[in-house]
Amino acid sequence: MRTWNLFHGNTKPPERHAYLEEMVRLVCADAPDVVCFQELPVWALPFLERWSGMQALSDVAQRARLGPLPIGAQLGRTITAVNQGLFRSAVSGQANAVVLSPAAEVLAHETLPLNPANYRERQAAWLGLGLIARLGWAKERRAVQVVRSRFEDGTVATIANLHTTSFPADQRLADAELLRAAVFADGIAEPGDVCILAGDFNVPAARSATQAELANGDWGFSAPVGEGIDQILVRGAPVTPPDRWPRERRVVDGRVLSDHTPVEARIG
Repeated sequence: MRTWNLFHGNTKPPERHAYLEEMVRLVCADAPDVVCFQELPVWALPFLERWSGMQALSDVAQRARLGPLPIGAQLGRTITAVNQGLFRSAVSGQANAVVLSPAAEVLAHETLPLNPANYRERQAAWLGLGLIARLGWAKERRAVQVVRSRFEDGTVATIANLHTTSFPADQRLADAELLRAAVFADGIAEPGDVCILAGDFNVPAARSATQAELANGDWGFSAPVGEGIDQILVRGAPVTPPDRWPRERRVVDGRVLSDHTPVEARIG
């Protein structure tokens, strides 16, 4: 499986032109069983299955700002296309998506906001957050989607695809959301399932109390690897250490795709 934050199709550094379709086709070209995507513009969701050649399950985290779907998403696409690097996600909204092998059977699909107002209020008091941190946490809606599926070999996996809040000044915000996502996924997983937490955690392992607890406590997840904020944690099956693509693997037409690199692991 793989996980990749697509940066709304932007290159690094961002340019006027987007490469979103090229990104999806690239990371799905060798038919992985699962790919978790973050930072997808909402307008792109109807195209995922055609671009990937896989079945796609998506959830909107931040709605397009120019009206309800599908009109608002298309207006956002039109405006963003004028200069992709300038507008980025300002008007297009963003979503998470899990794409699966066509042979996989979807057993459940749920989603949960990671930073709703009532949760932020309780956690802000617990963490002693100041006004700037509270405002930063409320800036953009974040979500986790959980897909439970049965694969061709009979393995049942509960996959949580998440994108936590980016607030470098206090990464405890992201860590709190990661724990919320883990609890949600654990509640959906059934005995015997392989349970996977994947995505953009927005906090490196060395600064994450949650990742340490998931790996070293009673949770039973594999340990995070490296200092990257994109991770794949697995419980219930052997897993290879997550491998980060070298830079040259995500270069197309001389341009580096996304400001994140795909991360992949073999499970089972």
